Amino acid sequence: MRSPNGATLCIPTIFISYTGEALDYKSPLLKTLHVLEKAAEEVCRYFDESVKKVNPTLGIEQEYFLIDEAMYYARPDLMLTGRTLFGHTPAKGQQMEDHYWGSIPERINAYMIDFEQEAYRLGIPLKTRHNEVAPGQYECAPQFEEVNIAVDHNQLLMDIMEKVARRHKFKAILHEKPFAGVNGSGKHCNWSMSTDTGVNLLSPGTDPVENLQFLTFFINTIKAVHDYADLMRASIASASNDHRLGANEAPPAIMSVFIGETLTNVLNELVKTNKSARGKKAAKVEDVNFNIPKIPEILLDNTDRNRTSPFAFTGNKFEFRAVGSSFNTASAMIVLNIIVANQLKIFKKEVDAQIYNGIVKDEAILSLLKQYVKESKIILFEGNNYSDDWVKEAKKRGLSNIKSTPDALGAYVTKNALSLFEENQVMTHREVEARYEIQLEIYAKQIQIESRVIGEMALSQVLPAAIDFQNKLLLNYTQMAEIGLKEEAEKSKEYIQRIANHINLLRSNVFDMIEERRTANKMESAKDIAKAYCDKVKPYFEVIRYHIDKLELYVDDREWPFPKYREMLFIK
Repeated sequence: MRSPNGATLCIPTIFISYTGEALDYKSPLLKTLHVLEKAAEEVCRYFDESVKKVNPTLGIEQEYFLIDEAMYYARPDLMLTGRTLFGHTPAKGQQMEDHYWGSIPERINAYMIDFEQEAYRLGIPLKTRHNEVAPGQYECAPQFEEVNIAVDHNQLLMDIMEKVARRHKFKAILHEKPFAGVNGSGKHCNWSMSTDTGVNLLSPGTDPVENLQFLTFFINTIKAVHDYADLMRASIASASNDHRLGANEAPPAIMSVFIGETLTNVLNELVKTNKSARGKKAAKVEDVNFNIPKIPEILLDNTDRNRTSPFAFTGNKFEFRAVGSSFNTASAMIVLNIIVANQLKIFKKEVDAQIYNGIVKDEAILSLLKQYVKESKIILFEGNNYSDDWVKEAKKRGLSNIKSTPDALGAYVTKNALSLFEENQVMTHREVEARYEIQLEIYAKQIQIESRVIGEMALSQVLPAAIDFQNKLLLNYTQMAEIGLKEEAEKSKEYIQRIANHINLLRSNVFDMIEERRTANKMESAKDIAKAYCDKVKPYFEVIRYHIDKLELYVDDREWPFPKYREMLFIK
């Protein structure tokens, strides 16, 4: 990586303790890839014995915001927490969608070209650039790469984006929800598997053998997500992503899978299929009556429609949309890789057992796929994930709706998850439990910092500005009364009382929040501290924000101490 004063060689590496525990993301990621590749290769040989290698692939769409550097440094909350802790909703936000459909502003385009060229120098194959839905929001995406390389490249890309932004007097913001009321930023992870023979295992084929292979990997992935939905939720849990999930066109905290109408019909037909060949004589897939329609080639184009789903099939890949924009994608890929690998191993064992008992291979595969579809049906959802009706429906189905990070992270240390990682030789109990505790500590510290920044800005900047403006109104009220404009003075009195009410409630809630923070700090375990910050401290954030945002609306614009949303989002 080059700078004006020289160059630095950055070498992707692993990080382990003196006693041998993995302390990084790289080590477990590489282990999951090894397990997945081996499991997928063995299943592939049911269909093509020439397959020697399976490569999990990944394409990462990176969303981000750009704001003028001067405005960033005038907002202590953005500087210290990555997001605006308050800010009144502007009259115009993203409702016109004119940013999404508009051309890229010239200054932004110059920045994009600059960081793309820096990325190319490091071998990062960026392919797209465009505006995103929220004003001030943008996205880039590379070509698909092997998962390990894609993760490394995304880590480098985030660093490059921030460095190049400084050259253009911008600040690149990767927080998942830097601005309330408009879209947050995700890192959509498009995941698939391909063989050394050039076959995408998640791409429908043109004949029964290819389609059975596709359905095998497709359905096993759905089954894996069904069985480990809570672990998937844990893999994308953070204080910052909690603000995004379920808000303004972001996937909810409920893990579900979207596959589209065409494939839903295919699976329904698959379940109805009757076995037509039994015994050892029917040795070919052609001898088994699939009774399913041809999977149309147009599938690639007609499935990428449900952008509300956290995990969607988009034609020849699964897109994990719930991953946060600031994340190291290894976190989500470790979980996705290992749950699919584990499921494929179970599938292989069950198929081999049926073959051993005299069932034809393809018939054994088909019967298990039917079983998995039935068992996983509750995780499939084609509707609007944003709706309240889905929350109710998901509850009826028994799906989890884990809204907070401290609760979500608990999935890592369940008996089932610990066994999953250890039996597949990815992480020991000690390594998983360490990560669980570290993530809880990170969460608590992030909420603690936000709480302290809120208190500081409210007490030292917002309240003085509001009180000064209130005093001006009181002086105006007194002077009007003195000259006999009593009726006019009474009208302004209501306005003054409204401001005074927000000032008093703001002050009292800030002090109450500080007391709750002190109590949380006295807790002993990382779990108790994180839960206290989540359940006792964080609820004050929205209450305090409400009063600050109202004061922003009332206080003289010339006296408000911070740049407003209308300035940060629209001035380029």
